Amino acid sequence: MKVEVRPLIRTERLPHIWCPGCGLGIVLKVFVDAIAKAGLDPDKVAVVSGIGCTGRMAGYVNVDSYHVTHGRPIPFATGLKCANPELEVFVISGDGDILSIGGNHFIHAARRNMDINVIMVNNFIYGMTGGQVAPTTPYKARSLTSPYGNVEHPFNAPYLAMVLGANFVARWTPLHREYLLNAIIEAINTKGFTFIEVISPCIIFNEYNNIPGVLSVMEKFKELCVIDHNPDPQDLEIDLTKDKPIIVGNFYKGDRPSFLESYMQLVESLKGGGRK
Repeated sequence: MKVEVRPLIRTERLPHIWCPGCGLGIVLKVFVDAIAKAGLDPDKVAVVSGIGCTGRMAGYVNVDSYHVTHGRPIPFATGLKCANPELEVFVISGDGDILSIGGNHFIHAARRNMDINVIMVNNFIYGMTGGQVAPTTPYKARSLTSPYGNVEHPFNAPYLAMVLGANFVARWTPLHREYLLNAIIEAINTKGFTFIEVISPCIIFNEYNNIPGVLSVMEKFKELCVIDHNPDPQDLEIDLTKDKPIIVGNFYKGDRPSFLESYMQLVESLKGGGRK
C-alpha cells in the first residue's frame, strides 16, 4: 500500500510551536516518513502523547491522535491496542512524561511486552515548564532547579527497557535521520513493546551549561555521538562531565511473546467452556 506523506501532517496547524533549531520538527517528519515507507494504513494508526514539548506531536499528525494527561500516554495506548488489536499504536512523548510521572506505566508496559511502540524524545530537561531538572538530566548538569549542578544520576533509558523485557530497543538523534527512520520501521515490524530514545537536547536551556546558541548545542552533541549496535548496556548512560561518547544504535531485538499473543493463546485454550 502506497501512502502519501503530506496528508499525514496537519498542515493547517503549521508553523509548529517548537523553537527554531529544536529537533522535534525533524522527528515529526521522520515519523510520518516511516508510516508511509512501512505502508501502514493511516486509518489503522493511532498516536498518543502526553504533556510537554514532545507532547504536542500528536496535534500535528493527521491520524487518530490523542493528547492525554501528563504521564498517562502509555496506559491510554495500552487500552487502545487491547480494544482494537488491528491498530498500530505509537506513543510519542518526552522523557519527563514517560520516565518521571509516567515511569511506573513504562515499567509495566515493557514487563508485559505490550504491543505498542514508544518513541521517547529526550531533551534532558523539563523544557516547556521552564527548565527544571528531569530524570534524564545528566549528572552535574545545571538547570533552573539545579543551578550548582545535578547531583542525581540520570536514567539509562535503553538499558532499563532491555532489562524490563522490550522486544526492540534503539537510540538515535534527529541528526541520524535515516537511521532513525529505519529504526521506526523496524519497531513497526516487531511484535511486542518497542522503545526508541531520540536524543534531542533543548537548545534553550543548555545555555545553563555554557553551550549557548542553536548551532553550538547541535554541534556539541553531534561530536559526542558514536554508533555502536552491540555495546555493553551499562555504557549507554549519558555522562557529559567526561566528554564520554553518547552511544547510538539499534541495541536489541528480541522475540519474547507479546502480551496480545499470550492473551489470545489463553483465550483459544479456554474455548469449549473449560480450563486446559
